[in-house]
Amino acid sequence: MTAPLRVLLSGRFDAGEREAWAAELARQLPEVQWLDDAEADAAPAGIAAAVVANPAPGRLARLPDLRLIQSLWAGVDKLLADRTLPTHVPIARMVDPAMNAAMAETALWAVLSLHRGFFTYQAQQRQGLWQPLPQRRADEVPVLVLGRGQMGGTAAARLRALGYPVQAWGRGAGALADRLAEVRIVVNLLPLTPETHGLLDARAFAALPRGAALVNLARGAHVVDSDLLAALADGQIAHAVLDVFHAEPLPAGHPYWQHPNVTVLPHAAAATDERSAAAVVAANLRALAAGAPIAHLVDRSRGY
Repeated sequence: MTAPLRVLLSGRFDAGEREAWAAELARQLPEVQWLDDAEADAAPAGIAAAVVANPAPGRLARLPDLRLIQSLWAGVDKLLADRTLPTHVPIARMVDPAMNAAMAETALWAVLSLHRGFFTYQAQQRQGLWQPLPQRRADEVPVLVLGRGQMGGTAAARLRALGYPVQAWGRGAGALADRLAEVRIVVNLLPLTPETHGLLDARAFAALPRGAALVNLARGAHVVDSDLLAALADGQIAHAVLDVFHAEPLPAGHPYWQHPNVTVLPHAAAATDERSAAAVVAANLRALAAGAPIAHLVDRSRGY
């Protein structure tokens, strides 16, 4: 009889979140022996895989027989920042169709709201002001999606289906400034890498047509906050929808909280659904047990 695959579930979870993951993973993978951090510390040998959500630095280096690191999150920048991470162990990121759809829904809401002036109408309601705005057609509002992966591709396809002229930009796709000059709304869905850190800065904002808008659904570190605030102050950027920030939760007193031209979301653009994501994990763990190819492997040299 084949021994069950021993798998560590480890990470930084909100209250009750680990229990929800553990229950769903056990439901979908009853053949797996699931371990927590304490159990892994007591008996690290033989643990073949780690299913993780930004685990504590050094945690995975303690597992001598580790053969796969499966991230529960789409972004792996924080995971790769752990310099003790075993270099010989493959990493799989989370590519969940349900999360891609949820992210596209948020991108659609943000673009529609910016295009049709709904954030302005919300402000007018608070002032008791009845004032219709000029209405443009979708085909008059060009959109640039930064990121050509699963999330960026899904968002771009959904936006095109509504009639928006959509361009997509990613690594190796030419000069960003040239693309920025042609659009009214930028939707950022890039992975965070050393090359994209601080990409949305004063130069990028200056390359946009005056009065353009930014939607950042990727990582806070893509944006230089001081440059964005300056671009908002002089009207170069008309409005920013921000779901991610350098520090989370966004600190009390941060200028974004009360800024009239910033919409703040609490990193809620696309919450991971344990049911669909656990199915992705299950497929990869069964592939590991069978010696089959692992899906969605991370290229460490590229950072995603």
